[in-house]
Amino acid sequence: MTAMMRVPRSRGAGSGLLLVLLGAWGALIPFVGPYFHFGYTPDTAWTWTWGRFFLEVLPGVAAVLGGLILMASAVRPVAMFGAALATAAGAWFTVGSLLGPVWSSYSTLGGPGSVPAALNPGQPIGGPLHMVAEHLTFFTGLGVVIVFLGAVAFGRLAVVGAREARLAAGEEATWAKPRRSQREDKLPKRDKPAKPAAEQDGERPGVWRRLTTTR
Repeated sequence: MTAMMRVPRSRGAGSGLLLVLLGAWGALIPFVGPYFHFGYTPDTAWTWTWGRFFLEVLPGVAAVLGGLILMASAVRPVAMFGAALATAAGAWFTVGSLLGPVWSSYSTLGGPGSVPAALNPGQPIGGPLHMVAEHLTFFTGLGVVIVFLGAVAFGRLAVVGAREARLAAGEEATWAKPRRSQREDKLPKRDKPAKPAAEQDGERPGVWRRLTTTR
């Protein structure tokens, strides 16, 4: 049963690396985006708000942490936890910014019906297409991609491969793929057909002799 808990690190390495990059983007873009006039208000670089912390920094750090766990862990439950953590971070990226406008409560931002500070992403700047691009790359589109990668990694980790099954059964198995020479040694060797007597003596028979021999 212990062998079933093992998983090759390569199983989630690719997804983990992409999750680290996307999580770092989601956590840093609200602070560096204003340099390129690409962001949400307040349109100043490295300005801290509670909305940026809860809606962007927190899920970004969670996605990075989940990706690092996927890249480093060789224990199946731990790696699956990393994939689930990254998936949850992507889901929060997707829906977090949508909760603020529909949330009515008293807050430090104003009177009744205002958006809580922790759920206020600010306002996108620029024209209509610019605002759509900002919303997709900051929240919705980014979150969907992270959810997809986390779900793919979780599904791959949930499948027990042939090597894991052999290890669980007590058979010898290695994570590394066998070399080509080793695979060829394990293949059964086929017996070559015997050469005619004339060829064995070093003489190559002519066409007429071959035809008469087959008859």
